[in-house]
Amino acid sequence: MGTGTLPNKAIWMLAVGVIGTLACPARTAAEGPCDIYQTAGTPCVAAHSTVRALYGAYTGHLYQVKRGSDSTTKDIGVLAAGGFANSATQDSFCTGTTCTISIIYDQSGKGNNLTSAPGGGAKAAADLRATATALKLNASGHMVYGVHIPAGVGYRVDKTTGIATGDQAETEYMVTSGTYVNSGCCFDYGNAETDNHDDGSATMEAVYFGTEAYWGKGSGNGPWVMADLENGLWAGSATVTSSNTPLTSTYVTAMVRGNSGNSFALKGGNAAMGTLTTMWNGARPSGYTPMKKQGAIILGIGGDNSNGAQGNFFEGAMTTGSTTDATDNAVQANIVAAGYGSATSSITDRAEVSTPEGLLVLPANASGRLQVVDAQGRSRFVDVVAGQAQLGQLPVGLYHARLLDGSAQGFQKLLILR
Repeated sequence: MGTGTLPNKAIWMLAVGVIGTLACPARTAAEGPCDIYQTAGTPCVAAHSTVRALYGAYTGHLYQVKRGSDSTTKDIGVLAAGGFANSATQDSFCTGTTCTISIIYDQSGKGNNLTSAPGGGAKAAADLRATATALKLNASGHMVYGVHIPAGVGYRVDKTTGIATGDQAETEYMVTSGTYVNSGCCFDYGNAETDNHDDGSATMEAVYFGTEAYWGKGSGNGPWVMADLENGLWAGSATVTSSNTPLTSTYVTAMVRGNSGNSFALKGGNAAMGTLTTMWNGARPSGYTPMKKQGAIILGIGGDNSNGAQGNFFEGAMTTGSTTDATDNAVQANIVAAGYGSATSSITDRAEVSTPEGLLVLPANASGRLQVVDAQGRSRFVDVVAGQAQLGQLPVGLYHARLLDGSAQGFQKLLILR
C-alpha cells in the first residue's frame, strides 16, 4: 500500500481489494440513520444514543449525567454537528465521584426523552439509572460511553409524540451487544404500554435481544433478535424458528419491522461489519393481529416493568411507517460506518488529493462507498464508481477514510491539500 503521484491526481491503494456495488443512492453529505429514514419517507419519531448523533445536522444534547456527590446534572453533547459524543465533558464532570445517566435525549425533535422507568405491574418500585462510566468503548477512534444495563436498571417514557399506536406500522432498531445478555425478562427497546402494566397480547411491539426461550426461540442457544409483543417473545410465528440464528458479536444490530396487518420482520447482524440477515419475515403469531400498540417507549425492561434482564445499548431509533429492505440495508451500512470498536491507531498509509476537482483515484475496478471522517468525528459517504471518488466539496484538511466492504478494514489517512 502507498501513494503515487500522477498529473493532477493521487493514487490510493487499499488492502481491502475490489468491493461490490451497493444498492443505495449517492450520498455525499454527512448523514445518520434518521437522515436515511427521512429520505425514504419513514422518518424517525424517536432517536436515542449516548454514542453519536443519529442525524447529520444534529447539534443538541445526547444524554444527561447526574453526579453522585451533589446531585447536579450535566448535559453531554456532540463534538460537532452529526458527530460523536463529547465524552471529555462527562469525564471532567464525573471526576472524583460517581455519575448515572439521568436522561437519554430524543434527537428526533418529538421530545420522547427516556428517564428512569417508574414502577409497574411486575415491579412496583422505580428502576435504577445506569452507571454513566460502566461501558466505555471506541468508535472510529473516539472514546464514548454506551448504556450498561444490569438487572434492575431501566428507562421509559409513557407520554410520547408520533409513536405508532393500534395497528399502525413502524420500524425500530437498536445496537446492542451479543456478549452481555441473559434470559431475564426483558431487554427491550421500543413500543410498550402507557400504563406500565401487561394489557394483553399485541399491546406492545419492541425489539428484544437475549436468550429467553419460554414463548419462542430461534436455533441454538441464542441470543436472538425477537419481538416482544406482550405475553410473548417471538422469533417468528412458531415456538421454534430455525431461520432465527444466534448473534454473538460484540456489537449487534437488532431490528423489528412491524407492518400493518398480519406480518412482521426480524433482522439482525454484526454492527461492526457486514450486512443484515432476515431472521423472519411473515405472519405474526396466532393472537397478535390486529396489533393494539399503545405508544410508550421502553429501554432495558418489559412493558409491565419486568426488569430482570441485562444488556448493553448504544443507539436506537423508531420510525413512523415500516421500511423497505433497501432502507434497512442503508441504515446497517451507516451503523457499520460508525466504527463500533474501531480505533484510528491502525492507520498506516496516506493519500493526498491536491486537484481543484478533489478527485481521488482508487483501485481501477473499485465501486461502492467511501466513508470519510473529519477531525470532529463527522462522517460523509461518497459513491465510488470505476475507481474514482469526487471529494471536491471537502475543505482542506486531514481526514480518515475507508472503503466499506463489510470486512472491517482499518482507516487510511486522507490529506486534502489543493
